Amino acid sequence: MTMDAIQQGELAAATAKRRTFAIISHPDAGKTTLTEKLLLYSGMIRTAGMVRGRKGGKVAASDWMGMEQERGISITASAMQFPYKDAVINLLDTPGHQDFSEDTYRTLTAADSAIMVIDAAKGVEAQTRKLFAVCRMRRIPVLTLVNKMDLPGRPPLDLMTEVEQALDIHASAINWPVGSGSDFAGIVDRADGRVHLFTKTTHGGSTKVATEDCTLDDLARGGRVSPDALAQVRHDLELLDIAGNPFTREEFLQGEVTPVFFASALTNFGIENFLDAFVSLAPSPGGRQADGDGGDERTVDPIETPFSAYVFKLQANMNPKHRDSTAFLRVCSGRFERDMVVRHHRMGREVRLSRPHSLVAQERSTVEEAFPGDIIGIINPGLFAIGDTISVTGGFTFKPLPQFQPEMFARIRPTDVGKRKAFDKGMEQMAQEGTVQIMRSLRETESLVAAVGRLQFDVLQYRLRTEYRVDTVLDLLPFSCSAWLEGDPETFKAPSASMLVRDQRGRVVVLFGDQVMKSIARDRNPGHGFREMG
Repeated sequence: MTMDAIQQGELAAATAKRRTFAIISHPDAGKTTLTEKLLLYSGMIRTAGMVRGRKGGKVAASDWMGMEQERGISITASAMQFPYKDAVINLLDTPGHQDFSEDTYRTLTAADSAIMVIDAAKGVEAQTRKLFAVCRMRRIPVLTLVNKMDLPGRPPLDLMTEVEQALDIHASAINWPVGSGSDFAGIVDRADGRVHLFTKTTHGGSTKVATEDCTLDDLARGGRVSPDALAQVRHDLELLDIAGNPFTREEFLQGEVTPVFFASALTNFGIENFLDAFVSLAPSPGGRQADGDGGDERTVDPIETPFSAYVFKLQANMNPKHRDSTAFLRVCSGRFERDMVVRHHRMGREVRLSRPHSLVAQERSTVEEAFPGDIIGIINPGLFAIGDTISVTGGFTFKPLPQFQPEMFARIRPTDVGKRKAFDKGMEQMAQEGTVQIMRSLRETESLVAAVGRLQFDVLQYRLRTEYRVDTVLDLLPFSCSAWLEGDPETFKAPSASMLVRDQRGRVVVLFGDQVMKSIARDRNPGHGFREMG
């Protein structure tokens, strides 16, 4: 066997072990707690920190920004790698809050599968629907985890029905809960009928939970579960056997069915079972679509194509001591090696990828090598932008990342004019990361900031204050929607409650007071077009 064949075999084996996924959910469904428990069961951390109750308590390892720790929500999408049994997990912990959906959409492009976390009491919520729609659009297979089974919630069969109706997908239960709320005692594996009983620990879910395997008959004799709860489990399982959706991995990978699991991330009940199933079901990295330099479409094979990657996220000042910017790259093909020289497709030049690292919260580890599916951080000296393609060979560009029109607009200025330089530097960094968008009037007389949601402005001001020592004043503008303008802006007849600006790429954007004004503008300008997403 030739050396090339041996190396390709090693590359194929390493790629087959990778599972790169994102966690999506509505805020407060337990996504960050689940992330913490996956790290616990992988052995990366010894005890798990709760998201809430942070006064004097632990802080979740995936929430590194001070504002996230204060508010108990995930603002940025963090990337973590850890081994689990025979697999290598690349976890993308995305923001749940809708104000940061653009960051989530970009992060989903780097995922090969997704875990959708649903609150057992609330079911499918608004942000869950939006994020699931993005997964469907990108043909990302989705596993569903019904969380918070330790709290009062809705009947599991009702939740299954809602998943199917709200998301228009078949749902197939892989396991089934034994009891719920304070009576949640375990799960039944539907494949073999075994019951996994859990024992609550005195550590409140910060350590692994003890598990005992038995049968439903053993359960009836043991007395640990009430007769009513046991009768409900038997009834539900019989109904699922008769009328439930069958499950095949092929249909899951095609996005036709979502496997459903029940658990409590807070108490760890069912988490290890879920993680084992995820590793078995989720796909390893496959081919990625790209545009060839000749205008042709091509598939970049993870094994056959030498190293290639693209930038899906930028983040400044992750470590205040370094005052640097990190570009997050998704490795799409080939083997990455530290200090390798690659071609930067947009800039048409060669760059050296020095000081590559992986992250768990603020802890950086130097990366010597990486494989398809891996996420690596590269110190960004101003060379990288979101969506950039890099490779050894050149000749193609990965598909552009989606952009969405902002819905909130404001003017922002420093309270101290003497800090204008620091203010401008901070604004440039935030715009490069996609925290906010910067727009300028057509004649460059003033600049505005734009965002999908108000919380992005709060983050902008918080980071300017804490990272650049600049206090700011922000004035909201009376616009609530926008669209890219197609056609000559000089001949565009703008309605009264509107404004024309240019985005960072020089494209003309129309800001509208409301949807009515947008409709009026469309009627007045039949020779122009509006584009909502690009």
